[in-house]
Amino acid sequence: MGKGPLSGVRVVELAGIGPGPFAAMLLADLGADVIRVDRAAAARRGGGRTGGTDFTNRGKRSIAVDLKSERGREVVLALVERSDVLIEGFRPGVTERLGLGPDDCLARNPGLVYGRMTGWGQQGALSRSAGHDIGYIAVTGVLHAIGRAGGPPQVPLNLLGDFAGGSMYLVVGVLAALLESKLSGEGQVVDAAIVDGAAHLSTFIHGFMAGGMWRDERGVNMLDTGAPWYDVYETADGGHVAVGAIEPQFYAEFLERLGLADADLPGQHDHDGWPELRERFAAAFKARTRDEWAEVFLPGDACVAPVLSMAEAAAHPWNTEREVFVERDGHRQPAPAPRFSRTPGETDGVPVLPGGQTRDVLADLGFEDVDALLESGAVVQS
Repeated sequence: MGKGPLSGVRVVELAGIGPGPFAAMLLADLGADVIRVDRAAAARRGGGRTGGTDFTNRGKRSIAVDLKSERGREVVLALVERSDVLIEGFRPGVTERLGLGPDDCLARNPGLVYGRMTGWGQQGALSRSAGHDIGYIAVTGVLHAIGRAGGPPQVPLNLLGDFAGGSMYLVVGVLAALLESKLSGEGQVVDAAIVDGAAHLSTFIHGFMAGGMWRDERGVNMLDTGAPWYDVYETADGGHVAVGAIEPQFYAEFLERLGLADADLPGQHDHDGWPELRERFAAAFKARTRDEWAEVFLPGDACVAPVLSMAEAAAHPWNTEREVFVERDGHRQPAPAPRFSRTPGETDGVPVLPGGQTRDVLADLGFEDVDALLESGAVVQS
């Protein structure tokens, strides 16, 4: 399929929502041939939520399969025989009931890496309970830590749990297992749970707590808006700037560019003086617009940046210069990341529709009875 460091790696993705598809998209961005197995009913409906602008389905090929039929199940197992990785995001036990569990797949391909994406994990009291990002980060303590002093926890979209704690850890696990399988010749199951990943992401903060440098409260610490030099401030036009002037040399430049270098201010780490610092910083920032302050601070080492909307970020010169976003099929979307010097990844940016490549994929992989499979309803070409 595409270019990239994973060119030559084939991934079977059992269609789901959220972190599983995003993990498969990342593998596709890196050059893997990702074959998404959609439900036959989705293809007959014409796509639903998986088509159009669902960018997590970009760079893939889709076949639509009736997973409850014996012939459909055999098609998926035949795909597994020809692949390196399988990704699924169902509740524990679902793929086993479909006859596509780890034992079924590893019996057909002993070198397969079988990636499982769940919120609560494969075992435990909550493993079969429904859930979403907000609940997973709640029980790991992460949600409790986000917000201002005296206020409720603030929800960080579904980025922290689903995609950081879920998708990224699944991809790390899959790549590690894939590397090991090339050495051992044996596959294995990767059990990626959002609760595990979200907790793991907070290791740095747990270290601060263990060292007595972090209070288990919201909005009173260095990195949670407790410190006046690590916060957001409103500007004259109702915009905002983000300030992260932690190190003393950066803090000194911050005060200089803000116009407060010669002011009589409390010390940077004088906690009793933080309310006064915050008041002085807020008043200073209200004197100019967001974009005027951006010109004052950037380029530079004061660690101040304008808070851009998502639409603004996609079109901003700082991001377009580096091509952080790309335009494909009339839509701007984040570019593949990270970047590679010799085997760069790429994306066509076009989301697949369920069953859009059923016939081509099966023919490409050497299936000889494609017409018969289509006529039986075991697979569907949309």
